[in-house]
Amino acid sequence: MWYGLIVGMLVACGSAPRQVPVSGQPAAQATPSSVDSSIDSGVLPGSLLQARSRWTAVHWADLPGFEDDALHEAWNAWLKSCERPGPVFAPLCAEVRRLSIGDAAQQRAWLMARLQPYRVDALSGGAEGLLTAYFEPVLEGSRRANAEFSVPLYQPPLTLAQRKPWYTRQEIDTVPRVQAALKGREIAFLADPIDAMILQIQGSGRVRITEPDGTQRLVRLAYAGSNEQPYKSIGRWLLDQGQVRDASWPAIKAWALRNPGRVNELLWSNPRTVFFREEPLSEADAAWGPKGAQGVPLTPGRSIAVDPGSIPYGTPVWLVSNGTTAQLQKLVFAQDTGSAIVGAVRADYFAGWGAAAAELAGRLKQPLRLWVLWPQKD
Repeated sequence: MWYGLIVGMLVACGSAPRQVPVSGQPAAQATPSSVDSSIDSGVLPGSLLQARSRWTAVHWADLPGFEDDALHEAWNAWLKSCERPGPVFAPLCAEVRRLSIGDAAQQRAWLMARLQPYRVDALSGGAEGLLTAYFEPVLEGSRRANAEFSVPLYQPPLTLAQRKPWYTRQEIDTVPRVQAALKGREIAFLADPIDAMILQIQGSGRVRITEPDGTQRLVRLAYAGSNEQPYKSIGRWLLDQGQVRDASWPAIKAWALRNPGRVNELLWSNPRTVFFREEPLSEADAAWGPKGAQGVPLTPGRSIAVDPGSIPYGTPVWLVSNGTTAQLQKLVFAQDTGSAIVGAVRADYFAGWGAAAAELAGRLKQPLRLWVLWPQKD
């Protein structure tokens, strides 16, 4: 029965949280009407430690907005996680699948019966961090270079493993022997070098490629490696140069149009380059985002990138972020990571694809609180 407790499941996808022997705490506040007080009561378990965070047990009533979320939307992301679950959550997947046809009340009751919420704190004690967002660009491209499409996107070079870090972005653009190593590795060509930079920073994208015979097909270009050079923000470079006051992508593109002779200088300020692999994009695939670090497709608005040293992949997470760009109180899943996503309370919110997602991803930068939902101990 799905109200039963879980036996022996404190084994994380990476390293297991370590139990910290602290006294439990009784409930200290009123419970909202939609939260079953008969379940959300009693002594709380002790804290759990991860490599980069401390998890502090709380009551369900402490989760802002828990009674209001449209949980059926999150359930789709959980079903994806169950395609490649870690050992902690794998035993729950049969119940998760059965509950995919349940209503919100059943899903909420199951969460409360099976899981324990823990507030994610920095090891130093802080509970507030930073939320940003990322998206999947949708671009036009050509299989062959021409007057309109001349900016190449590459597969990993065959010599990538022979030199670490590999050559910088400027060396790729200017040094003949480096260009020779990439000859024939072109997947497609874009029209705008800023779009190519956006695609590399986001890590994947959808490109409608025009083939030599004039036909078009939509493909996904997925992350396949990098030159392992340090990432430097071109928006920060423009701000430091006093060239812009707004480092959003529209502002960066506008600056590039006004300063065509300095575009290479801008691009070369970021030595990091990303290489791609081409994946077919069926109608079914197009309903989901690219695969994240967990190895499952991302769900717009329900997948986040995290530091796996703080939150293991596949973990359901209650996310709260209130700012001028967005008001978010919702169930999400830790299904991805990124080189800039480091720290206990740090997340990158997958916004989806298209213009609205691009706008949100370009502007979202606001305070964040996180609670992991972890299987209860027997």
